[in-house]
Amino acid sequence: MPLQNRVTPTGDIIATAHRGLFTGNRGIIHDPATKTLLKKRWSSPAWITCVCEFRGWRRKVMGGRSWTELFFLDEATAFAAGHRPCFFCRRDDANRFRAAWEKGNAVADVRAREMDAVLHGERLERGKKRLHPLPLPAAQLPDGAMLQQGEASFLIVRGRALQWSMSGYQKIEAALDEAMLLTPPSTLRALGAGYRPVLHPSARG
Repeated sequence: MPLQNRVTPTGDIIATAHRGLFTGNRGIIHDPATKTLLKKRWSSPAWITCVCEFRGWRRKVMGGRSWTELFFLDEATAFAAGHRPCFFCRRDDANRFRAAWEKGNAVADVRAREMDAVLHGERLERGKKRLHPLPLPAAQLPDGAMLQQGEASFLIVRGRALQWSMSGYQKIEAALDEAMLLTPPSTLRALGAGYRPVLHPSARG
């Protein structure tokens, strides 16, 4: 029985056998006795994205009272949900992200907790995923941006939209006339400033 630990682009946490390319957390949000989620969906404003393998360490998923292991299809999905790279297991990526964040958002010497505070205001609205108006036509958004239209989420790659699914991306032929931005605006500006997220192989098709 799959655990409820897979994060969608809208930030929801669902149960599926698919794991994806990254793990991460939002603090402790599970009961280790039952390996089920608590009612809360975050316990810390630091929502991070981590590598699945680091220094040979092995963790029992939802097996203890440390952080709750969540999983993401790819980094674009994690960004859309409101996460950022971890400064511990992904220090190089996190520093590249911070540099692009500073450039894109016209700030200097930003700290992780300052990024977390901005992201927390951009990813949630009354406890639910916050959607934002598109600052540009969809085809002009940077690679890695994600949109929501109706019940479907879409990734922008080279000006084209790919529909997200638990197992990967699919080409579509649909107008995104009513799409809203899932990726937090500050993260979108970091993408526009040159940060290149790790995308699922299906996005390269």
